[in-house]
Amino acid sequence: MTSKIDNSQDHVRVVFLGGLGEIGRNCAAIEMGDEILIIDCGLMFPTHDTPGVDLILPDFSYLLENKDKVIGVVITHGHEDHIGALQFLLREMSLDIYGSQLALSLASSRIEEAGLGAKARMHYVSDREVRDIGSFVVEFIPVTHSVPDSFALAIRTSIGTIVHSGDFKIDLTPVDGRLPDLARLGQIASSEGIALLLADSTNAEESGHSDSESEVGPVLGQLFATNKTKRIVVTCFASHIHRMQQIANAALEAGRMIFPLGRSMGKNIALARSIGLLNIPEASLADIEKVNSYPDDRICVISTGSQGEAMSALTLMAANENKFLKLNQNDLVIISADVIPGNESAVGKVIDGLHRRGADVVHAGIAKVHTSGHAKRQELRLLQTICKPRFFVPVHGEFRHLNSHSRLANEMGVPKDNIVVCLDGDVLRLDRESLTRDGKVPASYLYVDGVVDGLSKGVLRDRKTLASEGVVVVVVSVDVASATIITGPEIVTRGWAHSDNDRPDSIAELIEDLKAAIRATITTTIGEAGSDYDTVSRHIRTTTAKLIEKRTKMRPMVIPVLTEI
Repeated sequence: MTSKIDNSQDHVRVVFLGGLGEIGRNCAAIEMGDEILIIDCGLMFPTHDTPGVDLILPDFSYLLENKDKVIGVVITHGHEDHIGALQFLLREMSLDIYGSQLALSLASSRIEEAGLGAKARMHYVSDREVRDIGSFVVEFIPVTHSVPDSFALAIRTSIGTIVHSGDFKIDLTPVDGRLPDLARLGQIASSEGIALLLADSTNAEESGHSDSESEVGPVLGQLFATNKTKRIVVTCFASHIHRMQQIANAALEAGRMIFPLGRSMGKNIALARSIGLLNIPEASLADIEKVNSYPDDRICVISTGSQGEAMSALTLMAANENKFLKLNQNDLVIISADVIPGNESAVGKVIDGLHRRGADVVHAGIAKVHTSGHAKRQELRLLQTICKPRFFVPVHGEFRHLNSHSRLANEMGVPKDNIVVCLDGDVLRLDRESLTRDGKVPASYLYVDGVVDGLSKGVLRDRKTLASEGVVVVVVSVDVASATIITGPEIVTRGWAHSDNDRPDSIAELIEDLKAAIRATITTTIGEAGSDYDTVSRHIRTTTAKLIEKRTKMRPMVIPVLTEI
């Protein structure tokens, strides 16, 4: 099994490119000699702090600087925060990608849409399969999560075995019967020893044990049974195949047809059925365009939009703008998902809109229609007991989650000096005797807006200013040669003061004072030797901003529009 490993290497490096100190963007790399193995390549979805941004990616600078060393990517599971950035990395390099059929099929869909299929060499792996990837030997160990066919990874290196838990929970009654292989992890720990454990920290603050996914099904069944005459809409993550199976089971038991709504929902249902992970009879599926030709008591819509995404199917329903469904008092909407941190406001707005349409709404705060896919503290304790790692690094979570997980590991017997809490960009050196910090690499956010990636923090800062303080545009024409103002200044505002026809006296007075101050500034500036367009614009901006802040305590964006005659 370990014949390919180059035992002459006396250390490996672990490089964290995302997923530490945040939820999403999961991406790390293990470097041994002249080879780099990437673990996951995910994205993060925008929050209210990133206006206008569509996606947030890891900074690939380190990988691009060392692209000749990259030997492949191993994927733990098929969630977007673990596979969603692959298409962007593939723009820069060809990749061998290893993962389950579901994970790679989900990734392939986006990669093909981007026209990058030729640069991705997909390698399907099955449960407990061992693959030689360069000088690494990687074993794919079954774990349970909220997407089928998730893996933990046992990565054999020259200095010992590194185990990465992937996202996981310990579900002993999974919907598909695929149990987490805790026994195999125990065998590795007892026979080889685990030099380093990297483990999911998302629920490290949550006490107890996560509920089994199979506990959601009976609750859904009861809701269908007690709402026989209503039209039922259920929303969940489009990748949550187990949840969709339980929704389908409840719908079929109640004699309802199933209508997928949302592009990703339809694609993923078709994909999961094609590879045998979702059992819905063809005769029980119908196109959403036909939904209004069925009576309410025969309808079950499975929809996207559980996170209140701006243009998602559920959000459009809440706004009465969905072209297929107009909700009313005979509708029941079940939100079968937890709210991702940062989406609380959007989801709350959607729920309010659903109520305004007259629909009844059931969510996880009312009934057990969702259970987490991440291990809680008792499960994390069990993982520590099974693995008995020499060194431990918590991964996947905000800093408070990582910190809580590190204390838990210490309670379970890992010496405090053998635990390192890292953040994005940190690099660790692991040898046979120690785990030490070994510098930093770039790990800033890479923003994607539409088809443009690489938006700067300055752009986001401007957008936040526009949203919170508004904009003031100063329009003026000058003759620099004669040091005279030809026309203006005219002042146009958006989001800062009332419109021109509806200004209170104080604002009208301020506008006139601004014009006078700008005229004085221009006259003084263009009369100075060496003055040019940029100098005059800068002085206009400074003068305007200072007077506005002095009089209103506000800081709108000031944009001079200067025309030279």
